[in-house]
Amino acid sequence: MIRLFFTAALVSLACIANPAAAKELKSIGVTVGSLGNPFFVAIVRGVESQAKLLNPHVKVTALSADYDLNKQFNQIDSFISARVDMIVINAADPKAIEPAVRRAQKAGIVVIAVDVSAAGADATVQTDNVKAGAMACQHIVDKLQGKGNVIIENGPQVSAVIDRVNGCKSVLSKQPGIKVLSDDQDGKGSRDGGLSVMQGLLVRFPKIDGVFATNDPQAIGSDLAARQFKRTGIVITSVDGAPDIEVALKNKNSLISASASQNPWAMARQAVELGAGIVGGKRPEQPVLLIPPTLVTRDDVATYRGWATPQ
Repeated sequence: MIRLFFTAALVSLACIANPAAAKELKSIGVTVGSLGNPFFVAIVRGVESQAKLLNPHVKVTALSADYDLNKQFNQIDSFISARVDMIVINAADPKAIEPAVRRAQKAGIVVIAVDVSAAGADATVQTDNVKAGAMACQHIVDKLQGKGNVIIENGPQVSAVIDRVNGCKSVLSKQPGIKVLSDDQDGKGSRDGGLSVMQGLLVRFPKIDGVFATNDPQAIGSDLAARQFKRTGIVITSVDGAPDIEVALKNKNSLISASASQNPWAMARQAVELGAGIVGGKRPEQPVLLIPPTLVTRDDVATYRGWATPQ
């Protein structure tokens, strides 16, 4: 698999997108993990914004799969029946989704994977999730000065989560003073899931110094659990850079210390550009685009641009 960073991607995409491709793009179907997660809401809004720049009359239909593979299968079949030109998909299962991807392509529909991979997709746009996990866990190491008990709070086993955990482990494994107490508990990618998992871990382990949650909603839930248990001194980090994490980083009572921020607007923009190019008959030279994350911390959150506007 060939990977290309965002800066280089801009150059290649300038050659991909053209007016002819834009005029042919009339309808887009979007299916994402959960529209209860502001990250996916931002992706949908980014898709709508960029698509309308290419064609003001384009129709965008966005659906929440709720991490349910069968539900996502049905949504893709609905898009096929509606004869959309492009499907932007955040796969509930990166491998098992392939039959649905193939059905769409057989019907002449371009499929672009966003945030996580989807087997068989025409192109993929995602954050460099390995780097995001490494950045977030390096922050924990730095704060703990290389010594302490750390939790890796896992999540739904999509490629983005797996990559984040692998990136985190690559950092922690180099620290002999760091002990990983747990790495297999699934926070379900949600605030409630993070709260529930963290409550169990706090009961199980009397001393926890650091927690890496695989996304911001889980981090918010974990922070709430720790404060409910009146546990202090825990360094919590995550991945996303969501609006809620901005609030947490500005809250002196929160234990959340940093988040490796994604750029959902950039993902959405590149997904639409790539898809428009393919619809117009021009396939990209590089099918996988990686957008580098940036670490936002308590120290620099005041200058963080966030997800509210295109970046």
